[in-house]
Amino acid sequence: MTEASASETTAQFEFETGPREIRFEIDETIYPPDAVFGSAYLFIDRCFVFLTRPGDMRIGVRLRTRGDASEDQLVGLAGEFANELLNQVLRHRIGVSTARIREYYMARAFHSSGQSTLDSLLAELDDEELAEDNLEVEVPWEKADAS
Repeated sequence: MTEASASETTAQFEFETGPREIRFEIDETIYPPDAVFGSAYLFIDRCFVFLTRPGDMRIGVRLRTRGDASEDQLVGLAGEFANELLNQVLRHRIGVSTARIREYYMARAFHSSGQSTLDSLLAELDDEELAEDNLEVEVPWEKADAS
């Protein structure tokens, strides 16, 4: 791999810092919007998250801390967001690749085993109702039938 081709495949994560905030843009061809939203959601307890659409297939992210933050803390926050983006992209890809098998399992659970389980539960209830009550507890609805 040549040096030029290696730089073409490298994803850059560049950001700017300001007073209590960091700003960066995300390329949707690398990070799907669902991954960006998932990452942003995980940061809403620590900072204010603002998303914008600066261009086609671009998402602008601005994280504003809830209190004072040093430059090192802001850089650390940007790094944590970048790591969470990778985590969310992986979760998104696994979700997409396993969607069919999850649908299959859900369909099977609802259509095949659910019916037989329901039938066995109804049969069990019928057996219990027919059994004698050893404690001879008086049941009001049976007393009404007897009179």
